[in-house]
Amino acid sequence: MRTKYLIIGNSAGGIGAAEAIRQVDKEGALTVVSEEPYPAYSRPLISKYLAGERTFDGILFRPLDFYDQNNILFLPGRRVRHLELDSRTAWLEDNEQIAWDKLLLAVGGKPIFPKMKGSDKRGVFTFTNLDDAKAVDRFLDNARRAVVIGGGLIGISVTEALVKRGLDVVVVEMKERILNTILDEQASLMAEEVLKQAGVGIIAGHTVIEISGKETVEGVVLDDGKAVPCDLVLVAIGVSPRSELALDAKLRVKRGIVVDRHMATDHLGVYACGDVAEAYDFVYGDNRLTPIWPNAYIEGRIAGFNMAGILTKYAGGTAMNSLNYFGIDITSAGIPAAPDDDGYEIISKQGRGTYQKIILKDNLIVGMIAVGNIEKSGIIFGLMRDRVDVESFRQSLLADNFGLAVFPRVLWQERLETPLRSFSQSALSIQTEEKIFVGEQLSY
Repeated sequence: MRTKYLIIGNSAGGIGAAEAIRQVDKEGALTVVSEEPYPAYSRPLISKYLAGERTFDGILFRPLDFYDQNNILFLPGRRVRHLELDSRTAWLEDNEQIAWDKLLLAVGGKPIFPKMKGSDKRGVFTFTNLDDAKAVDRFLDNARRAVVIGGGLIGISVTEALVKRGLDVVVVEMKERILNTILDEQASLMAEEVLKQAGVGIIAGHTVIEISGKETVEGVVLDDGKAVPCDLVLVAIGVSPRSELALDAKLRVKRGIVVDRHMATDHLGVYACGDVAEAYDFVYGDNRLTPIWPNAYIEGRIAGFNMAGILTKYAGGTAMNSLNYFGIDITSAGIPAAPDDDGYEIISKQGRGTYQKIILKDNLIVGMIAVGNIEKSGIIFGLMRDRVDVESFRQSLLADNFGLAVFPRVLWQERLETPLRSFSQSALSIQTEEKIFVGEQLSY
């Protein structure tokens, strides 16, 4: 078969691209191939599904008729095994071939699973997609105690779901504190205290070297020899880019697929976005992996517009997270802790159950954290994203009354004229931007 646009991947980036293409080109043949058998759903919400707080319909990313309504040929449960770039042909696992004019790789990431003795036992799971959540759900009748390996976003999200399902949970984190990649020490300690109050055990600074038991999990052994009894082990260390197709096709790959500011790879007509792509980070001024949901969607939109012939430049993204676990609201973006270099300034404020911090360099916001009181996070992030010089009002950034009234006149007039400025010059959907800091967990 032949298609004008071929999108491999059906999550945030793939859907963003499909919507952008259809905004420009209503008729060109558009095909979406997905290894998963499901229509697009929100991966950040699979922990809510496991907790029993959302049904499958409640985690759908788009309505079930999305593909029909947008004249998209959707091929679920199909895997692309090989790409031939010169002939612009994709081979599926059943040897069906799809010829394309423009190709987008939106294949996401795969769970990191370190080598551990006994990892093949019944009761060991990862947690990155709906099938993972369903597999854990089916096993819970056999489990009372769980060990979660990894204290990052995925690990803490599944920990909350397991606690809500009545399990005793211990989190094992290799680094010295949980959520260490997105929070500084103070914010991590606040999050850790909330987890402990909910009955979660936390073992930091150690790793699991063995999963014990006969055929089924009975416990884990740590690197210091300590044994922790459990019935279920959940490996939630993180994800790595699924770059196998790109490597096989000889695309340029570093940690992920390298793309330019138009989300184009080094091969004409081939694009990449989301967790698999190294895209521009406006805080660091360089390409980096930022495997989070909002960036994937926006990058997909950029790719889609360019695939459809509308030259669109990616303004850049950065690490940004909004979460609510165990009743605590947390937001973070950019650099969580200032490097040991000259030129960084930290503004912070702490109250009862609240903590706010902003990191500045050359009068630009390059990092932010808010715990408890996250009301102004959207405004702060907007200043960071738009590279606004805050010198004239830097001392007001964490004031209780901080808002447009504090801005210089020229700046607040600009904001009032464009109150929901998009992430790029194109007419990007504001849906994702509005949700970045409103309490939905959007970070994996």
